[in-house]
Amino acid sequence: MNYLAHLHLGGDAPAQLLGSLYGDFVKGPLAGQWPADIEAAIRLHRCIDVFTDSHPLQLQARARFPAERRRYAGILLDVFFDHCLALNWADYAAEPLPIFTGRVYQVLNSEPRLPERLALIAPRMAAQDWLGSYREFAVLAQVVAGIDRRLSRPGLLIGGLVELQQLYQPLLADFQQFYPELQAFVARERELAD
Repeated sequence: MNYLAHLHLGGDAPAQLLGSLYGDFVKGPLAGQWPADIEAAIRLHRCIDVFTDSHPLQLQARARFPAERRRYAGILLDVFFDHCLALNWADYAAEPLPIFTGRVYQVLNSEPRLPERLALIAPRMAAQDWLGSYREFAVLAQVVAGIDRRLSRPGLLIGGLVELQQLYQPLLADFQQFYPELQAFVARERELAD
């Protein structure tokens, strides 16, 4: 899952929203450098990643890609599944997407101590409405290109967008089957944490 799904699943409180994003920017053990509620949200983010990466529906979706792309198909799926979530937001959330994303951007803007890389991108994320723009498939080209540039070996995702376009309908069906299972998993994780 990418930013939007983590934010949607992570909880509505400001600390939960922050921790849902921090999970992509804070690495290593959590040793109290962040408030406890933010660290709990980072741990949930990590649990979501493990659940997603090992889920049979995710493995099925990865198997749809050509063999030479499968090693990196998870990256493409994270972005595509955020597109599916944004496009079908009303199926999964009562709060309209623009209200939700506006709230996220407000929380980010109000937090003086964001992790370094997140602090650099948060203003652009809000100004360009990264989260809401996932509704548009064309935006995925920019997202995938940005991720590709940050890989240790750039160029590995070239052609991935064409594959996403060709696999659009079966991958959308995979998302529609998988996301409710992920929501149920998160609900169980939250119950255990309480």
